[in-house]
Amino acid sequence: MNVYKAINAIQGALSKIGITKDGRNNQGAGYNFRGIDQVYNTLSPLLAEHGLCILPRVVKSEQTERQSAKGSVLIYSYVTMEFDLVSSEDGSKHTICTVGEAFDSGDKSMNKAMSAAYKYAAFQAFAIPTEGDNDADAHTHQVAPRIPALPAVELPAQEMEFIKELATTLIDLVNDKRPEDAKTHLHNQNLENDQKIALWGLLPSNVRSAIKK
Repeated sequence: MNVYKAINAIQGALSKIGITKDGRNNQGAGYNFRGIDQVYNTLSPLLAEHGLCILPRVVKSEQTERQSAKGSVLIYSYVTMEFDLVSSEDGSKHTICTVGEAFDSGDKSMNKAMSAAYKYAAFQAFAIPTEGDNDADAHTHQVAPRIPALPAVELPAQEMEFIKELATTLIDLVNDKRPEDAKTHLHNQNLENDQKIALWGLLPSNVRSAIKK
């Protein structure tokens, strides 16, 4: 089985089960997430069954110190990784690239960033559904306004990714009728002025109004 047949076979298996957000982060506003252990536990037997190896390597990594809202030191890591998807049957290979980032108060931020890169590489390569339910009529969703592509200021790439993720979180909280949680979450980020300007340029008017009240 060549590499693309193996990828497709795993996609087919995962399309029926997905990986749900079973993890829960209770800090700040709180949110559900899919942890790296869930990805490994679901993906590992399928990789073995269909003869596909995932071989990672770090292409580029960066680490900087940040300060938390309480004044403690946080280590921020940003990593670019490539993953070779190799068929054990004929050695055919396809390479994918993704990035990961993470904060940690100790020495684990790089490990977390590498895990994030692996997790999202897997979700994108195998088109893993986030839920096992594939019925389009089973749920009704409120669609958030599109985030503008161009920010008001220019920031380093890793900071801009952080700001975009923060904007998405704030939009979701406001659309979920949780403006106070959005305010608290924003306050806890301890943003610098240029980061605030960039963030403000990504928020739709209704979210800006909800945060300013």
